[in-house]
Parts: sequence; structure tokens; C-alpha cells
Amino acid sequence: MEITEVRVTIRTDDKLKAFASITFDDCFVIRGLKVIEGNKGLFVAMPSRRRPDGSFQDIAHPINNTMRDKIEDKVIGMYREELAKLEAVPEAAI
Repeated sequence: MEITEVRVTIRTDDKLKAFASITFDDCFVIRGLKVIEGNKGLFVAMPSRRRPDGSFQDIAHPINNTMRDKIEDKVIGMYREELAKLEAVPEAAI
């Protein structure tokens, strides 16, 4: 299974840095991933929903660390690319 597309929307919040979606094999998409600035750096939070008791449950998530690392590498890499594009735009052009 290959990640064939990653889309990132940059945010300006302190902790929430971006929303993302990923597409696998050009045929399956997962939306609602979040790029978060944690105590140990950036990480990707999977889409989740609030349960009746107030806790959160992931809607979709990788089963093993290999796939989690693959997703995180691609999403954070695209986040950094999009951030660099924004920083390269002169203030007057925005």
C-alpha cells in the first residue's frame, strides 16, 4: 500500500499546525489528520471522534509502527514543504 497523495492545510494555532488528508493507491482517502506540535516535536494525530464519556476514539489508525512512521514521515514532510512555500512568499503578495 502506497501513499499516493498528501494534502496539507496550514493553521496558525499554537499546537495545531495543520490539517491533512492522505490517499492510498489512488483509491482510498483518509481526511482529518492533524499535525500537532507536542513536547517532543511534531507528530500526526489520526482522525477521531468524541465518545459519550468525553474521551476520544480514533476513527482510522495504522495497525503497526511501520505504517505509522510512513504516514507521519509523508505528512510532516508535506507540512514542511507547504510551510516553506508560505515563508518564501513576500508579505506584500499575501
